Amino acid sequence: MDFEFGSFDSGFSDFDVDVEKITVTKIKTYDRIWKIGMGGSIDSSPVIKNGVVYFGCCDHHVYAVEIKTGKELWRIKLDGVIADSTPIFNDDIFFIGSFDGKIYAINSISGKIEWTFQTGDSIFVSGALENGKFYFGSKDKNVYCISLEGKEIWRFGTGGPVASMPRLFEGRIYVTSYDHNMYCLDAETGKEIWRFRTGDEMVNDIPFSIHDDIIYFASMDSFVYAVDVNNGKLIWRKKTGNHGNSGGTPTIRNGILYHGSRDGILYSLNPKTGEEFWQFNAGSAIIDQSYVLYEDQIIFGSEDGNLFSVSTEGKELWRFRTGGKIYNEPLIYEGKIYFGSWDCHLYCLDIKTRKLIWRFATSIQVPSSKPPLNEVFKTEVKIDTRVDDFASKERYKEKTVSVTNYQIESEYSTTSEYKTESDYDVQWVVLEENILMEELIWTSKTSQWIFQQR
Repeated sequence: MDFEFGSFDSGFSDFDVDVEKITVTKIKTYDRIWKIGMGGSIDSSPVIKNGVVYFGCCDHHVYAVEIKTGKELWRIKLDGVIADSTPIFNDDIFFIGSFDGKIYAINSISGKIEWTFQTGDSIFVSGALENGKFYFGSKDKNVYCISLEGKEIWRFGTGGPVASMPRLFEGRIYVTSYDHNMYCLDAETGKEIWRFRTGDEMVNDIPFSIHDDIIYFASMDSFVYAVDVNNGKLIWRKKTGNHGNSGGTPTIRNGILYHGSRDGILYSLNPKTGEEFWQFNAGSAIIDQSYVLYEDQIIFGSEDGNLFSVSTEGKELWRFRTGGKIYNEPLIYEGKIYFGSWDCHLYCLDIKTRKLIWRFATSIQVPSSKPPLNEVFKTEVKIDTRVDDFASKERYKEKTVSVTNYQIESEYSTTSEYKTESDYDVQWVVLEENILMEELIWTSKTSQWIFQQR
C-alpha cells in the first residue's frame, strides 16, 4: 500500500516502510456546527419564489435578491447567526431559525417580522411544514411542533441537541439527535413510535430520502444506514470513510443512492443493498449536500470551495471555484444555478456554460469563523519500519506515529485529475531511540525531511 501525507512526499523513500494499520479515533463530541462565528459567509441554502431568491447569512441578516439582476430588494437583521436554516414558505410568509434560539415568521414581500417563537438554545437547521404545523429541532434537545401563528402544540425531548431537519412521511415525523438516535414520532401527537440507535451523534440539514419504505441517513460513526420506516429495523449499513458523516443526507436520484463523506469521497450505491457502484474523490470534505441531479450530472459543493459536476458514471465533468467553503445545497432554476459560499457571496451561474451572471456580496466581507475540519478526530498509523542504512536488517520495531492532521488519500478507482494541497503542515516525527539516535524533522522552508543529532 502506498502511503502519502497529503500532497507532499513523506520523505521515507530511503527506507522500507510497510503500513500496518491506520486508526482514526473520535476524541470528543462533534460541536463544530455550534461554533460558527459572525461573518459574511452563507451557510443557508437559497430558495426562489416569485422571481426573488431568499437566503440567510452568518451576518445575522436574511436577504431578498432579484434573480435576474442580483439586486438587493430588502434585508432584515435577526438576533443571531443564521447557519443551515433555509426559508420554509407558507404562502407569502416564511419561517427561518437562528442561533438566538428563535424561529422567525417573516413576510417575504415586505421583510417584516410577523412573530417569533423562542426555544432554549440555538437553531441550526430548517424545519418542515405540513397540515398547518411547523416542525423543527433545537440545541435545547427538543423537537417542536408549533402552529402557523407561533403557538406551541407539542414538544418531544431527546437526549441531546437536535441538529436535524425533520422529514414528514405518511403522518409520521423522522428526526435525528446528538443522542445517537433516529426517532420516528407521530406527527399529530409527538408520541414516539420507534427509535434506531447508531454509534454516534447525527447532523442533517437536508430532508431524509425515503424510497420503497426505506429511510436513509448517516451518522458521525462514519456509516450510512438504511432502515425500515415502519418498524425501525436495520436493512443494511455501509462505512463511508473514517472521519464521520455530517450535515448531508444520502440522496436517491434516478434510483441511485448518492452520499458524500468528510473524507472527500462521493459514493454511488445500490439503495436496496448498499452495494457500491463507484467512488469519486473530490479531494476535500463533502458536507451538507443533497446532490442535485441535472440531466446526467450530479452537482455538489465541497469544503475547498469547488462546485463539482460529476457524471452518473463517476467522471468529473467540470468544476467552478469560489473563494470559500460550499456547505449549502445548490438550487437550479430556469437554466441557472444559485448557491452561496463562505467567501461572503451568493452566485448565479449559467448552468450550460458555467459563466458567472452575477455575484451578490453580503453585508460583511469577512468570512465567518469555524473550527478546523477534523479537530474531533485523532489519527495514528502503526507501522513496521526497517531502516537498512542505519541499523541491522534484523532490528526493526512496530511503532505508532500520530498523523491527526494529515490527509489520507483514497486508493480507490475514480478520482479527480486535480490535486489539492494539504491544509496542514507537518511539524515533526521522532523515530524511537533504540532504532536511531536522531530526529527526523520536516522543514517547511526547504520542503524536505532532515536528520538532526539528538
